[in-house]
Amino acid sequence: MKTKILLIAGFLVALLALTAFGRIVLHYRYVETPLRLSGDYVLNVEQGSNLTRVLDQLQTQGVIPSALDLRLYARFNQGAVRLQAGEYLLQRSLNGRTLLHKLASGEVLYHHVRLLEGWTLAQALAEIQHNDAVKVTLHDVEDLRQTLGLANTGEGEFFPDTYSFVRGASDLDLLKQAHELMSKELAQAWAARDVGLPYASDYDLLTMASIIEKETGLATERPQIAGVFVRRLQQGMRLQTDPTVIYGLGSSFDGNLTRAQLQRDTPWNTYTREGLPPTPIALPGRAALLASAHPDDTTALFFVSKGDGSHQFSTTLQEHNDAVRRYQQGGR
Repeated sequence: MKTKILLIAGFLVALLALTAFGRIVLHYRYVETPLRLSGDYVLNVEQGSNLTRVLDQLQTQGVIPSALDLRLYARFNQGAVRLQAGEYLLQRSLNGRTLLHKLASGEVLYHHVRLLEGWTLAQALAEIQHNDAVKVTLHDVEDLRQTLGLANTGEGEFFPDTYSFVRGASDLDLLKQAHELMSKELAQAWAARDVGLPYASDYDLLTMASIIEKETGLATERPQIAGVFVRRLQQGMRLQTDPTVIYGLGSSFDGNLTRAQLQRDTPWNTYTREGLPPTPIALPGRAALLASAHPDDTTALFFVSKGDGSHQFSTTLQEHNDAVRRYQQGGR
C-alpha cells in the first residue's frame, strides 16, 4: 500500500513538473513570438493606463497571444512597469519581450510641427491647430496673449523652429515652448549687441529683426539690410519698408500694394511715420536677430530688389534712383 502511494505521489510530482515545464516553454514561446501584425500599428496609451489594461487591450485585438504571460514575464524580469502616456509605434519585428521593453522605456511616438521664419503669430497658431495630434484649447491670438499675460500683442515673440510633441499636447503647450525659446534667443542677441545701436530695449531689436526677416530673400544680405535700417534710424530718416505697411493693412491687403495704400496712415506705416513700428510684424529667426544686433557698418542707405531675390545697395539717392530704373523700370 505504501509503495502504491509513493508511486501515485511520484506520478503527481512528475505530472506537475511536466506541466510546469510545459507552461514555462509555452510562456517563453509567447514572450519570444513576434507580434501578430500585418504592418505598423500605433498603440495609444492614455493617461493613467497601466500595463494590465494595455496588454489586455492588445490580446483582445489579437496583437499578442497571452496578456497573462507577458504580465508574469514583466513582473519577474522587469519589476513594476510605469507607463508613459502617448503613442507607441509597434512593428512586426517586435516580440513580447521587446514590446515590454518599449513600453517600459517610454519610447513614445513623436509628432512634429514647424513654424517658419516670417510667419505672423496668427499663421503659426493656425499651423499648430491644424495638426490633428494637437489638443486645441485657444480661440485666437488674443486668447493666447491673455492666457500668457503678454504685455504686447505677442507678434514676433515666438521662435520659429520645429517642435516635437506627443499626441494630446495642447496648442498652448507648444506656444509656451516657442515663447520661452524666443525669450532666450532674444536675451542672447541683446546681451551681445553692438554698441551705439538705436534701440531703447530688446523689444526694439526684436521689431527690427522682424522687419529684416520680411525684407530679406538671401540670408547673406540680412546684415546689409539691417545696416540700412539702422543708419536710417540714426539719421532720422523714415524706414519706408513695404512689409510694415502690408502688416498694418491686415486682411484688407490683397497681394497688390498700391500707392494709395503706401500713403494710408496706420501705426505700422513706415512711409508716413518715423522710427520703428509699435510691434514686430512677423516671427524672426536666429539669423535675423543676429543681424539686428550686428548690422554691417557700410554707408548704404537704400536698396532695391534685382528681381532674383537679391538687392542692389546704394549710398546716395541718385545711385538708388539709377538702380530702380535699371532693375525695376527696364532702364527707363
